[in-house]
Amino acid sequence: MLEQLGLIGTIRDEEESPEEPDTESEQEDEPIVLNRKKKFGNRGVKDFNADFEFGERDGLNCDEDWVMADVMKQLKNKRTATTLDQKIEKIRKKRKAEEKSVESDAAEGSAGKNQDDDDDDDDEDEEEDVKPPDEGGDEEDDDEDEDEFDSSDEEILTKSDTLRDKERRGRKRKMGEEAPESFYEDASQYDDQLTFDDMNLSRPILKAITALGFKQPTPIQKACVPVGLLGRDLCACAATGTGKTAAFMLPVLERLVYKPRTSQVTRVLVLVPTRELGIQVHSVARQLAQFTSITTCLAVGGLDLKSQEVALRAGPDVLIATPGRLIDHLHNTPCFELTHIEILILDEADRMLDEYFEEQMKEIIRLCSYNRQTMLFSATMTEEVKDLAAVSLKQPIRIFVNSNTDVAPFLRQEFVRIRPNREGDREAVVAALLTRTFQDHVMCFTQTRKQAHRLHILLGLMGLKVGELHGELSQNQRLENLRRFKDEQIDILVATDVAARGLDIDGVKTVINFTMPSTVKHYVHRVGRTARAGRSGRSVSLVGESERKTLKEVVKSAKSSVKARVLPPEVILKFRDLISKLEKDVEAVMKLEREERELAASEAKLSVAQKRLDGSASTDSQRVWFQTQQERKQSRMSKALQEFDLALRGKKKREKFLKDGRKKELTSEERAQFEILKAQMFAERAAKRERRPKRARAMVEDETPPAANQKAGRGGKKSVFDKELTNTSSKALKHYRAGPSFSDRKRLGLDRKRPGGSRFKKK
Repeated sequence: MLEQLGLIGTIRDEEESPEEPDTESEQEDEPIVLNRKKKFGNRGVKDFNADFEFGERDGLNCDEDWVMADVMKQLKNKRTATTLDQKIEKIRKKRKAEEKSVESDAAEGSAGKNQDDDDDDDDEDEEEDVKPPDEGGDEEDDDEDEDEFDSSDEEILTKSDTLRDKERRGRKRKMGEEAPESFYEDASQYDDQLTFDDMNLSRPILKAITALGFKQPTPIQKACVPVGLLGRDLCACAATGTGKTAAFMLPVLERLVYKPRTSQVTRVLVLVPTRELGIQVHSVARQLAQFTSITTCLAVGGLDLKSQEVALRAGPDVLIATPGRLIDHLHNTPCFELTHIEILILDEADRMLDEYFEEQMKEIIRLCSYNRQTMLFSATMTEEVKDLAAVSLKQPIRIFVNSNTDVAPFLRQEFVRIRPNREGDREAVVAALLTRTFQDHVMCFTQTRKQAHRLHILLGLMGLKVGELHGELSQNQRLENLRRFKDEQIDILVATDVAARGLDIDGVKTVINFTMPSTVKHYVHRVGRTARAGRSGRSVSLVGESERKTLKEVVKSAKSSVKARVLPPEVILKFRDLISKLEKDVEAVMKLEREERELAASEAKLSVAQKRLDGSASTDSQRVWFQTQQERKQSRMSKALQEFDLALRGKKKREKFLKDGRKKELTSEERAQFEILKAQMFAERAAKRERRPKRARAMVEDETPPAANQKAGRGGKKSVFDKELTNTSSKALKHYRAGPSFSDRKRLGLDRKRPGGSRFKKK
């Protein structure tokens, strides 16, 4: 019966097992060929790949494509009619065609003149002047491949730059000088012999570490992982490219492996300042958790809202978010809250706590659970972060592997001096550096989005492969340009400070600063895009007279020698002449962009009107925000006015700035001055914040850490209420007599008008 069904029965005890033929000799005589036809019957030869190897995850590539799959699904595929590179190529071809026509007309004119002069000559001379057709064709091919410069310029352009050591003045500050007193304990000293196996991590996480190719933990990982596993609050600082993401993700994932299975809630919140950094942290978290049941979710701007809402309702274990999109979901996504958050992590903490994120961070921390572990990570720690560590963190542990101003150990720092009244040479210097010396794997940072866009067009017209990354691009364009740079499809990435923090781009050889950043902190983050994870790299910064102060601070804190690079004046002059010739082409590209934007805006208005006529317009309820429209506008206006007043003290300077701002076309000097002005605005604003007197409750400087044997119930600290009662200063007395402020009345739901009229009358 079994044979009729095509089945084979099992051998019983009383039956003898059939003898198998001896096949050892056949295997020795003839090697196995995997893709033979007789082995697989009627299947084709291509059904089996001889180069196939089993990996840790079957069906997944070794790269990060599987990690980015969910992110790419959420992108809104809005494609423009033509890309910027296509517009640049179109203008380049048009210019070359015009140059060819001019040259051909000039050649025809000279040929006609020679013809008139040679009419009286013999026929033999005419035969000698005839050229074979092949030679003319070769000349045309050479003209098509001709570069922006002639062969006569080669001698000038191949002149080498001059490098000399820059002297270091003043004493270098020691690392221990700035140790704040507000930390409970310092754990910067770590066990140098510690390995991943010694960290008591679970086997699935160790398996993921092996799959990622991690051999030995970095210093910040050796110091942070044991402390993070204890559930302690910490404030960590380490140089760029030293593995801070894995330093906070490993203890988090280890604790989540043993999470209770009763309810699915979000227990970990990671806040990042930029979308690209959020995507990168999310990919690292997914790779480290690939062999566990831990779920992650990414909630950043530019991605699809609906898919994020679905993922948040499911209660992911780890949420990586930017502050704006997170607040949007907190107020508009049902069944999503932060009351179960057990661990709060601020990556790039100094950026998260500056004035731009101030209101949003207050709202997020207010909605978070009070009983939580908080971890702050950054390469540069500011006073604001130390104040927060003193107030919000519970007995925080300080882990400073590197100083605030330490750059990567194998970074070579170079500076190019821009002479007074030569600020317009910056574009020529950058073009010369990118064309002659640093031709691939280069990131060029600018202060404004407008300058980044102009450099993209200018370098593209010179024939270089360029991309840009800044806030005016759509999320799809930003990720596409970043992917092309990682895949070496473009050689140069021009970016603003949106790409200066946290991004780990493999293979960046050189970082060029169009202007010096506003502060040393920003400089450390920019040059930290190269020389990562123990590799070598180079930074080249253009320094004008007004930026010498930042340069002195960088040189003072440098551990290795700093170089001064001098470009030959003839080279700068050649590139300056080329840029002046390309101005018309730059304007033509920008005109094409304006026309395309106007056309897209008209089409969008037309589609909205058509939907309204058809009655299919969206009827969804409007999304709410924690601030009213008027409050948001007021805060933006106050910040803008504050920046304006700080940077433009004096009537004449302010009038000149307003007059120059109305110009449609700026000179190269005016563009460079505007870049420097933007950096100075930020630097002066930061200096004003540092000079501002600290609040009395912000940090108790004289407070000493409690002894180890002191009992918890004995001699407790005074509460804020007690401090307010015992504070008898004149300022506190005036505040007490004035009563609650406007914001306090609004928060408490009291009448916003004070008793006795809106103003107090003096007696």
